Amino acid sequence: MQTIPYLLLVLILVGAGCGSSDAASEPEEWVWDLPEGVLPPRVPEDNPMSEAKVELGRFLFYDKRLSANETQSCASCHQQDLAFTDGLTQAKGSTGEIHPRNSMMLANAGYAASLTWANDTLEKLEEQALVPMFGEMPVELGMAGVDEELLRRMRDDDRYPDMFASAFPNEEDPIVLGNITKAIAAFQRQLTSFNSPYDRWTYDRDRTALNESEQRGMALFFGEKLECFHCHGGFLLSQASDHEQNTFDQKSFMNNGLYNLDEDGSYPTGNQGLYDLSFEPVDKGRFKPPSLRNIAVTAPYMHDGSIATLEEVIDHYARGGRLVPEGTVIKGQDVSGDGRDNPNKSAFIKGFELTDQEREDVLAFLRALTDEEFLTNPVNSDPFVEE
Repeated sequence: MQTIPYLLLVLILVGAGCGSSDAASEPEEWVWDLPEGVLPPRVPEDNPMSEAKVELGRFLFYDKRLSANETQSCASCHQQDLAFTDGLTQAKGSTGEIHPRNSMMLANAGYAASLTWANDTLEKLEEQALVPMFGEMPVELGMAGVDEELLRRMRDDDRYPDMFASAFPNEEDPIVLGNITKAIAAFQRQLTSFNSPYDRWTYDRDRTALNESEQRGMALFFGEKLECFHCHGGFLLSQASDHEQNTFDQKSFMNNGLYNLDEDGSYPTGNQGLYDLSFEPVDKGRFKPPSLRNIAVTAPYMHDGSIATLEEVIDHYARGGRLVPEGTVIKGQDVSGDGRDNPNKSAFIKGFELTDQEREDVLAFLRALTDEEFLTNPVNSDPFVEE
C-alpha cells in the first residue's frame, strides 16, 4: 500500500499537532484485562488510554461517516465475528475498488511491531488509521480532500461533541483529526485476545483445555519437524510482536515461497512485499508473518488471500513452497512458477511429511487458537446496532 502526496500532508499536519496532547489528565484510568505473564501493549505518551477514549473510538470505528460517500466504516473490512477481518480474498474499498491485499486481523493489533503486510516504517496505530481514511492508491474510505467535511459531520452529531470532550478533557476544541485517529487507535489497542483453549492451557494451567489431538498438534507446531514457531512463535504467535518494556526491534518479514516468477524470486507486480518500498531484490516476497490467534475464522489466507483453507495452508508448507501451474494469470501477468525454488524464501520453510493423524492434530491445534469470547464480546461490538 503506497503513501501518496495528500496522505503525506495529513501525516505531517497530524504530527505537527492537529490534535493536542491530553497526557496531563485523563477521566478514568484504563485497566488492562490480560492473563498473568502477558504485558500490556505499548501505549504512546501522547495518547494515554481511558474508558471514554476507547468508547469514542468504538463509535468512530463503526461509523460509516468516516468514508466520503458514507457507505463504509473501519468495521466494513474488520468484522468482529471474523476476528476483525472481512472474509474476502482481497479487501474492497468504499468506491468499489478491489485492493491488492487481504484485510489483516486486528486482534492484538496493539502488539504488532509493524502494521500492515509490508511496511517496516508504519509502527503506530494512530498513523496507520490515516492510511485507510486518506490513501488513494488504493482508495479505501476515500476521505482525501474532504477532511473538513469529516469534522463537520462529527460536530453536527448529537453525541460526538460530548464524547470528544470526555475523551480529551483538556482541549478547548477536541474535535480535530488527530483526536479522531487517537480514539480509533485506543479502541484498536484494547482489542486483546487471550482466552482461547490454548491460552487457558498456557496461562491458566488448565490441563483440560486442550484435548489429546490438540496437544499433539501443539507439540508438532512448536517442534523442529515443522518449525512453525520460528515465524509464528512467542505470546502473539508471530515473531513480529512488541509490548510494553520491550527494548528490541521485533519487526519481521519473511518470504514463504508463495510465488516465484523469475530467477530473482519475483512476486506479482505491485504486490511484492517490502520490495515495493525498498526496491532491494532480496525483499521480493517478504511479508509480515501475521499472528495465528483466531486463525481458523480469518480465511482466506496469505497477503493476497490466495489460499482458501487451513488444510491448503498446511499443504503449502509441507511442500516447502507453492507450485503455481503454468498459464496462471493475475491481472494480465503470468504468475506461474515453483515457490519452493524461490531464492528469497526463508530457510525455515523446507517442507515436511505428515501422517493423516498428524495433519489432523495440527489442524486441531490451530482451531484451538480461537477465542470465542473475543468474537462475541459486546464491549467491542457495533454500538449503532445496539441502538
